[in-house]
Amino acid sequence: MRASFLGCPIDILTMADTVELARRAMHSQQRLQHVALNVAKFVNMRFDSVLAADVANSDVISIDGMGIVWGARALGLPVETRVTGIDLLTELLALCAKEGFKPYFLGATPGVLQQAAQHVRGNHPSITFAGLRDGYFTREQEADVVREIRTSRADCLFIGMPTPRKEHFLASYRDVLGVPFIMGVGGSFDILAGSVRRAPVCIQHLGLEWLYRVYQEPGRMWWRYARTNTLFAGVLARAIVRQSLGMAPRANSSLPRETSRIGG
Repeated sequence: MRASFLGCPIDILTMADTVELARRAMHSQQRLQHVALNVAKFVNMRFDSVLAADVANSDVISIDGMGIVWGARALGLPVETRVTGIDLLTELLALCAKEGFKPYFLGATPGVLQQAAQHVRGNHPSITFAGLRDGYFTREQEADVVREIRTSRADCLFIGMPTPRKEHFLASYRDVLGVPFIMGVGGSFDILAGSVRRAPVCIQHLGLEWLYRVYQEPGRMWWRYARTNTLFAGVLARAIVRQSLGMAPRANSSLPRETSRIGG
């Protein structure tokens, strides 16, 4: 079910729904691009047209962050659960091992990339990677990277590059990569490699994973989350007030128009 949350399209889907959409795409060899939406990405979309366009052009827009879940519920949307990027990646890698799909990992440092792949092989000995490529390549090398991905005949591409580099890369090459399922995975390779610890389950359920990231990397993360969480709270509060007063939602041209995609 596709809905609009504060002007941003979202797909209200379960984990099982999302995995099945990816499975169908890989079986049919028809491209499906997935994006995971959290508070930071939602806020940054309002200032970054490339990021906003990447979300708008995605076929499935999953709700990753608990802030989005709570905000959607506050505005009356029937959101029951979230589909986190790392959990979806884990489910899809298990699917690849079970059904013989070949994943391609793109991003992170060479060391982290190899450790992440080793971790996956340890959990799924039968899995075959179509390819591994770290994210440290120049713009002049992009054509070679695209050629490597295309000739690998990968069934799914997981991109662990930072925003907005990932969005620029996909905007330029998504139509020529030849990969059925494409998904940005943020820092998930670091988690698979063990270089970044995921928050304990109790903290995940409280929606405080961002606070755990600040605890692990205070110098890099505290201002990012302070800024995005504050801006998001302001946007959501204004929307709740307008809704309670029976006023129409305020249009925001900086966010993509709602569209009907495969995930809808």
